[in-house]
Amino acid sequence: MSQAALRMLPLDGWILESLMSIYVGNLSYDVTQEDLNQVFAEYGKVKRVQLPTDRETGRPRGFGFVEMESEQEENSAIEALDGAEWMGRVMKVNKARPREDRGGRSGGGGGGRGGWGRN
Repeated sequence: MSQAALRMLPLDGWILESLMSIYVGNLSYDVTQEDLNQVFAEYGKVKRVQLPTDRETGRPRGFGFVEMESEQEENSAIEALDGAEWMGRVMKVNKARPREDRGGRSGGGGGGRGGWGRN
């Protein structure tokens, strides 16, 4: 399915307007959105950068997503940056894939208690 077609798929009642189209992995935890923007801007216009953070600690998770103006710019950046060393780490750069549905979260394990202490 093309990226344009994916942009129009409904997602839980919302229309997905834009995809983060490049995955950037193995990033230094010191990388900022501005750092990533500057590196990718060498290959074209950067529309958006996202660096997910850990929910509990607020620290970066070591990966991010970059969206660029055109597919040609994305391909140039991927080709040039995949495997490149930056900030002491070898980056993994490729086309982002849609997140797989992992099913609903149950809110915790534990379930049954094995009958101990029951009358």
